[in-house]
Amino acid sequence: MEKIVLSPAVQKALEAKTPLVALETAVVTHGLPYPVNVQLAHALEQEVQEQGATPATIGVLRGAVYVGVSAEALESLAQESAVRKISARDFGIALARGESGGTTVAGTLVVARQVGIRVFATGGIGGVHRHAPFDVSADLFELGRSPLVVVCAGAKAILDLPATREVLETHGVPVVGYQTDEFPAFYSRESGLPVDVRADSPEEVAKIAQTHWQMGNSSAVLVVVPPPVEAALPREQVERWIEQAVQEANQRGIHGAGITPFLLARMAELSGGTSLQANLALLRQNARVGAQIAGALADFHRRIL
Repeated sequence: MEKIVLSPAVQKALEAKTPLVALETAVVTHGLPYPVNVQLAHALEQEVQEQGATPATIGVLRGAVYVGVSAEALESLAQESAVRKISARDFGIALARGESGGTTVAGTLVVARQVGIRVFATGGIGGVHRHAPFDVSADLFELGRSPLVVVCAGAKAILDLPATREVLETHGVPVVGYQTDEFPAFYSRESGLPVDVRADSPEEVAKIAQTHWQMGNSSAVLVVVPPPVEAALPREQVERWIEQAVQEANQRGIHGAGITPFLLARMAELSGGTSLQANLALLRQNARVGAQIAGALADFHRRIL
């Protein structure tokens, strides 16, 4: 597709079938303040590279999709205010109008699936919103049709986690707990919800994923990783902050695409910055684990060829 531009490094990795990890850019454009956002983007790429994999940061610039966004383009996305948050529905609009934007989980999955990337590392997926069961993130639908390993810290804590787990099941997405038996709650290591299976190594995840796809499934394998112990926050305290933030959003009439950025920003304020630090720590950890799984998948493919 002429609207998708691969960086030389990504093109080389795809051709050589070496480990490759997709990274999103909505966290840069809509998730974090400048300059923390661009610093994080470079840190995630470095985490991937240190594990022997190639980072494939995906974003939209002036009407074209870039897989492997340059440092200069990342800086531009990080500082511009008039950029679109690009989910699966938004590509036609953004590309036809020559716009720029950051890709969400759903948007990143659309592109990664098209170019053949098999691993994607992110923070937390979207899901079913609290008190609004009709408000279901497009992330869940794309997970149901994207054959990638998606590494995350569960769904964002501001969501209805039990309902989100049910929708994942409906879409045939197996949830693999990475060195955990419990579905993490983004900022917290526990949610009270079980995973479908536990895997303690990248090799075990790779075997589960490859077998899942060999059975004819086209859905993602969701690998959930608890946030690092030193950065994780107590679940009870997080719940109090979330309830306050949700109440304030309702009072201000904030909804739709604007609700998640508002809630995350308000959480950072209420937590005195500790939620932001937890977010940064889990993102870096997920990039690292994602790169390790990408390496195990590449090894798996070499053995069966």
